[in-house]
Amino acid sequence: MPSAASTYRLAGKDIWAAVRIVKRNPNMVAGLIITLIMGLMAITAPLITREDPMALNTRQRLEPPSAQNWFGKDHFGRDVYARAIFGSRLSLIVGGSVSIITLLAGTVIGLVAGYFRKLDTPVMRVMDGLMSIPGILLAIALMALLGASLQNVIIALSVTYTPAVSRLARSSVLSLRNQPFVESATAIGASSLRIILRHILPNAMAPLIVQGTFIVASSMLVEAALSFLGAGLPPDIPSWGNMIADGRQFLRQAVWIIAFPGVFLTLTVLGVNLVGDGLGDIVDPRLARRM
Repeated sequence: MPSAASTYRLAGKDIWAAVRIVKRNPNMVAGLIITLIMGLMAITAPLITREDPMALNTRQRLEPPSAQNWFGKDHFGRDVYARAIFGSRLSLIVGGSVSIITLLAGTVIGLVAGYFRKLDTPVMRVMDGLMSIPGILLAIALMALLGASLQNVIIALSVTYTPAVSRLARSSVLSLRNQPFVESATAIGASSLRIILRHILPNAMAPLIVQGTFIVASSMLVEAALSFLGAGLPPDIPSWGNMIADGRQFLRQAVWIIAFPGVFLTLTVLGVNLVGDGLGDIVDPRLARRM
């Protein structure tokens, strides 16, 4: 068993390595802080606001921000603060769900297409066909087919982003398939499934994880765009995209209806993108050697 002194030395090295990563990636730390704040805000939404985001009060229609109503009221007298806070839940749910589903589906497709040569061409041609359609147009078409709901938004965006992830996974498999450790596993009679899961997948995960963070940010933006265009979530649901869409008609009279959800969306996307940039720097072997 390792001695207490060696354990302390290892812990000290881990702490020092973490400090060096923080020093070299201050933007990543800032992104983590922003993302954590937004995540905590979404989790504790019922605790930090007692207003019902769906409650109507026409007497307070278009009231400006005040001590009683921090973010003011919208054109139906709904509390903008409560709607912005609860809207964070929907955006993070969409971003996280789309990222997880896309990574799982795209990774499986990429692994199969990259490792089994006979399946490479037909599978990738299907992915190329999906990628040839602009993402926002494909998402709008799928929403028109499926109908407006949170579940259908997640499905539409997952279909939109899966081809790019599958191509990334396939390229990683093609670069790893002829490596000596894979050829050695093949020579000793390891099954294809074992080679994929034990040798190829672990070495292909780093770029996929980085891509996953960017999908979180991008899917939140596309969800807001779909809601803004009326092709996303039902208009009564308090999402940032719906709030911005509702407030565009009252931009001159009540800019706060758009300003606050727009700031929240910008900060969340910025935080997730900063985390993704930091992860990309860490997993890049050329940068890792300099840390």
